Amino acid sequence: MLTVRSGPAVGLTAQVVLLAALGVTVDLSGSGWVVGLTCGVVMNAAVAGGLARSGADALGPADVVTLTRATLAGGVAALTADAFVQPPATTALLGLAVVALMLDTLDGLVARHTRTASVFGARFDGEVDAFLILVLSVFVAREVGWWVLAIGAARYAFAVAGWATPWMREQLPPRYWRKVVAATQGIVLTVAAADVLPQSLTEAALAVALALLTESFGRDVWWLWRHRRAELAGGGVRLGGRGRRRAVPAAVTNVLAVLLVWFAFLAPNEASRLTPSAFVRIPVEGLALGVLALVLPSRPRRTTAAVVGVLLGLLTVVKILDVGFFTALDRPFNVVTDRGYFVPAVALVEDSIGTVGATLAVVAVAVLVVAVLVGIPLAVRRVTGLVARHRRWSVRTVTGLMVVWIAGATSGLEIGSSGPFASADAGHLVVDRMRAIPADIQDLQRFEAAAAIDRYRDADDLLTGLRGKDVLVVVVESYGRIALEGATSAPRVQAVTEAGTSRLRASGFSSRSAYLTSPAFGAVSWLAHSTLQSGLWVDNQLLYDRLLEGDRMTLSRAFSREGWRTVAVKPSNDEEWPEGQAFYQFDKVYGRSDFDYRGPKFGWAAMPDQYALSAFQRLELARRDRTPVMAEVDLASSHSPWAPLPHLIEWNRLGDGSVFHRIRDRAQSTEELWRNPENVEAAYARSIAYCLRTVISFVEKYGDDDLVLILLGDHQPSPVVSGDEASRDVPVTVIAHDPAVIDRISGWGWQDGMRPNSQAPVWPMDAFRDRFLAAYSPVHAEQP
Repeated sequence: MLTVRSGPAVGLTAQVVLLAALGVTVDLSGSGWVVGLTCGVVMNAAVAGGLARSGADALGPADVVTLTRATLAGGVAALTADAFVQPPATTALLGLAVVALMLDTLDGLVARHTRTASVFGARFDGEVDAFLILVLSVFVAREVGWWVLAIGAARYAFAVAGWATPWMREQLPPRYWRKVVAATQGIVLTVAAADVLPQSLTEAALAVALALLTESFGRDVWWLWRHRRAELAGGGVRLGGRGRRRAVPAAVTNVLAVLLVWFAFLAPNEASRLTPSAFVRIPVEGLALGVLALVLPSRPRRTTAAVVGVLLGLLTVVKILDVGFFTALDRPFNVVTDRGYFVPAVALVEDSIGTVGATLAVVAVAVLVVAVLVGIPLAVRRVTGLVARHRRWSVRTVTGLMVVWIAGATSGLEIGSSGPFASADAGHLVVDRMRAIPADIQDLQRFEAAAAIDRYRDADDLLTGLRGKDVLVVVVESYGRIALEGATSAPRVQAVTEAGTSRLRASGFSSRSAYLTSPAFGAVSWLAHSTLQSGLWVDNQLLYDRLLEGDRMTLSRAFSREGWRTVAVKPSNDEEWPEGQAFYQFDKVYGRSDFDYRGPKFGWAAMPDQYALSAFQRLELARRDRTPVMAEVDLASSHSPWAPLPHLIEWNRLGDGSVFHRIRDRAQSTEELWRNPENVEAAYARSIAYCLRTVISFVEKYGDDDLVLILLGDHQPSPVVSGDEASRDVPVTVIAHDPAVIDRISGWGWQDGMRPNSQAPVWPMDAFRDRFLAAYSPVHAEQP
């Protein structure tokens, strides 16, 4: 006979033997061993505690069968953990699961036949059923989808709800349908694990099983709700109407508070990781909070809850900002350097969706931030209060979760791309941000030291190699390396660059190309412009603001000082741009209102690039008796959202732009494009192709012997096109009719034509200014 002491010991020994057998037969990994042993220890400790509380002297015959099932379930858990680190041992897992399910029909028969049925035995049997279903759902979720975890988590969600709401802990009446539904879950999950049915049929069967489970639990909850009781000081009495009305909101609030705190600890800071699996983990910070709630007296507990709540709320706001920054810029939010992006971000949204839409978006964001900063502290206070009031349940829950967390940490178990099962993400994020602050301060100091040294600030006779030339720096929005190397975009854009090389050569123009590494990614193009012009690495708003405070020699300043007329062409700019003249020293800054455009907008761009170049030609290059022009021309038709998009027409048909109304009406709308994000990269490629064709056609029509054109991108497009691991490289091309201009850069090693290949040189963008000035000035400063 297995006694209270010997029964759990035998069970644990059996678990070790089973794991050893799996180690020999299927080469069970370290993760499998850790999870299997943890399950054995926890399960048999629970058996010992349950027997002691029930007053039983030994395990009954039916309990021995259930203990055998528990051991098999531990083996299934070990094999499930093993499947995350090596190919799954599906046959062994199915064998254990099938035997465990078959034994489930036996323990009840044994209990009735031997007349040894007990409350402990029924509870033990139910917990083993729930655990086996949970483990099988984890195994199946790997291939089918993490929504399957809802099947395994339902029983434990019901238990947590009982912890938070006393009326859900009442004894339920026996119901045969409950057993049928439980058996259905096990059978369906086992069949799904076997992978013998078509994927669609497997998913349908799992969905039906989940629906049955939802109905069964829903019926139980409804029964408990109708029969709920509340304990008052003098004993138990049935709740009246007012009590019932209070109990429901309290229960819902408790559950929402737990979910909100859980979300705040585990929510990732990247949209790509924001999946249901991210929340099927255990946050060590939450466990620490639970321990503090259990050990601290009332007043210190409330103070701690308030402090932790505020900090967790702030951390959640940072995560929300990170999601936006990763989506747009492929980097996290920086609390030191990124505070100045709010106004430009609002302006970008306003240009994209209009003033009303931008206002509503700002209000929505403000409401969200306030809700987070208020709601999370309140939720933390409520959760810590629940933990303190329900000490027995809380101690068990926190202890159990700690054991599971340690097992997960020891095994290195990962939940897909969401990160470790034993999460410490919130703590790591705080530590990383705190460490970044001194590094940001050091970056600022290094920047200021570099800005103080400028070999060209007082240099004479610069740019003599370009005297008499019109020099156009044409910056194509989002023209990144992905345009020439992306699986979808490359064929179209490569064809345009190769055809463009031939067409320019036929017109007497030569071209040389390479790559520059931009400080920007996805947006904030002014950082790239300032880096190119100043020869300093400007990768955040703080450095940009510091740059504007100085008198750094920019390319436009150098041209202006040497006698060129300098202009900036910003056809989509509605706002004043004081730094254009104060810092860059452009003689003229052309904004949207200077172009007399009567056509429609195309996406973010106020006008098509072709019209902007035509207006620039008319306003500057076509003037008689003029001095040479140096211009920075921003082309915006390739700005996201990449729809609607214009197409190239004959230059003499442009007029005042009214012709583009018909083109706009026939073009694909933004809404149509983004209904299917898979088509976005192709739309991006079409926009880049349009910009490049426009520039090539402009050179063919208006270019002369004195034209020099530097064509480059400002940054890669956002991660929705570039992906998460893209470089920051952008193509750059020098186009000139005069062979002497090209000869001056022969030592750069750039490749012939408009298309740099994968072996083309890659310079940091801040190196361009010095090398350009050195190449076209009589006294070459030391190369950087």
